[in-house]
Amino acid sequence: MLEELAVLVKEKFQVVFKNQTLLEQAFTHSSYVNEHRYLELTDNERLEFLGDAVLELLISQYLYAEFPELPEGKLTKMRAAIVREDSLSKFAKECGFDQYIRLGKGEENSNGRKRPALLCDLFESFLGALYLDQGFDAADNFIHQVIVPKIESGAFSHEMDHKTALQEILQRNGDVAINYQLVSEEGPAHEREFFVEVSVSGDVIGTGTGKSKKNAEQAAAAAAIKKINESSAKH
Repeated sequence: MLEELAVLVKEKFQVVFKNQTLLEQAFTHSSYVNEHRYLELTDNERLEFLGDAVLELLISQYLYAEFPELPEGKLTKMRAAIVREDSLSKFAKECGFDQYIRLGKGEENSNGRKRPALLCDLFESFLGALYLDQGFDAADNFIHQVIVPKIESGAFSHEMDHKTALQEILQRNGDVAINYQLVSEEGPAHEREFFVEVSVSGDVIGTGTGKSKKNAEQAAAAAAIKKINESSAKH
C-alpha cells in the first residue's frame, strides 16, 4: 500500500519522499496504531499539528500577494473558508488520499474513511510530512497544484466579492460607469461555460469565464483587479 501511495504522489504531484517513514506516518491513524501496538508505529497527529501551521502560513502568503486590495478582515474570512474542515476533506478526496489512510477496524467499519474531520487531518498530516521532508518550497508547490486552482476558479468567491472590490478601486476618484457584457456561451446545457468582459468607458479591462454568468463576471472583475495591480506596481 505504501508503494502504491508513493507512486500516486509521484505521478500526480511529482513528489518523491526522501524519508518514506514520514509518508507512512502521515497516513497512519491513531486507531490503526492502537490495534497494532506490537509494530511500534507513530500516528499522524503530530504531523497534522505541523501541517496545519504550514498550510495557514502558505495560504496567508498567497492571499496577501494575490489580493493586495483586500483589507485584513476579508483576507481572514477567505483564508478561513479555504482551510476549514469541509474544504480540506474535499482536497484530500480529490488527491485520492482517502484510499490510503490506515485505519483500525472499528474506525473503518464506522465509515471513518469518509469522515470529513479525519480527511481534513490527513490532508494536514501529508503537508506536515512534505514540509519536514522537503521544506517550504515543496509544500508551496503542492498547494499551488491542489488549492490555488480552486481559488482562481472562484470556488471561494462567495467569500470574496471581486465586483465590489473592483468598484471600490475604480470609483476612488469619483463615479465611473462599469459595464459587464456577456460575450458568448459555449458547451451543452449541463456544462455551460460563460464568457464575460468588463469595461470602463468603453475600454475592456478584464475578461473572465465561469459556469454561470455571475461566476464569469466575478472572474472578469478579478482579472481586471490583477491587471490594475500589475500596472500600478510598474509605476
